[in-house]
Amino acid sequence: MKKSWLQSSWKGICIAALGVGMMAYGIFRGEMAVVLTKAINICLECIGIG
Repeated sequence: MKKSWLQSSWKGICIAALGVGMMAYGIFRGEMAVVLTKAINICLECIGIG
């Protein structure tokens, strides 16, 4: 017997909500711009431009 999505465990839903909350907190602090800058630098170094 399969469980429906609405009957899934509350632990998984709480962990997912915590993850979304942490992502929102990081975006609020401006971490998204830092991560994007680092990703751009890594890509440019791999290509050999930077």
